[in-house]
Amino acid sequence: MLPDQRYQRIRALLSNFDHVSTERIAIDLGVSRETVRRDVAELELMGELRRIYGGVRRAAPEPEAPLKERAKIQREEKRAIAREAAKLLLPGQAVFIDAGSTVSLLAEELASLRGLTVITNSFDVALKLSVPDNQGQQRHSVHVLGGTPNASIAANYGATTVIEIQRWRVDWAMLSPVGVAGDLGASNHEPAEAEVARAMAGQATHTVILADHTKIGQRSRVSFCPVGDIYKLITDKRARKLTALSALQEAGCDIVLA
Repeated sequence: MLPDQRYQRIRALLSNFDHVSTERIAIDLGVSRETVRRDVAELELMGELRRIYGGVRRAAPEPEAPLKERAKIQREEKRAIAREAAKLLLPGQAVFIDAGSTVSLLAEELASLRGLTVITNSFDVALKLSVPDNQGQQRHSVHVLGGTPNASIAANYGATTVIEIQRWRVDWAMLSPVGVAGDLGASNHEPAEAEVARAMAGQATHTVILADHTKIGQRSRVSFCPVGDIYKLITDKRARKLTALSALQEAGCDIVLA
């Protein structure tokens, strides 16, 4: 991986979290800690972050990266997570799906199945699941939640979205957070995103959290689902190396490694 590519990966991590450990960056990039130290020193000179004990902190608070940028990161890991999540769903069931790069891949996995009722605030998820089969028949019943559109995330948010969610009672909520940790549970950077995810979890029999290894042990600004309310956490096998995974298991979280 070239230096510019590593810099972009580090920027992507810091777009989601206030601070990231040297260990986390090294695992994510697949490089040595010494390489990480050199890279963050360069980024600090550029004014993009500042070094702290054990890791780095972003120079100033920033929102989560746009969906198109996040979709390029950890794509294979997210695909594996989506496949595991799809195995839980059965024809005739209803599912909430929020917005994010991992659940967009989940929609691709579900597109070849049939018989689900899908309620989502994500335009991307809705469009992927609304494509008819070869006979022109709809595979699923898809409902798009109203609200105020957010262009960078391609989804609706706000009080109207939450009110519409509360009209439904579903079997599953499939949610993709910014971070998930043993003490805070699942969390998001933006309050509006967290409110939608919290409402979905509250109206579902089971809540499944889809989070790749870069999100394990991370805490973002707004918690929306405590560990005790998570039916399953699906992450990728690279999370096995993280001490934060043990903390989640000790907190009672049922974890699936995809």
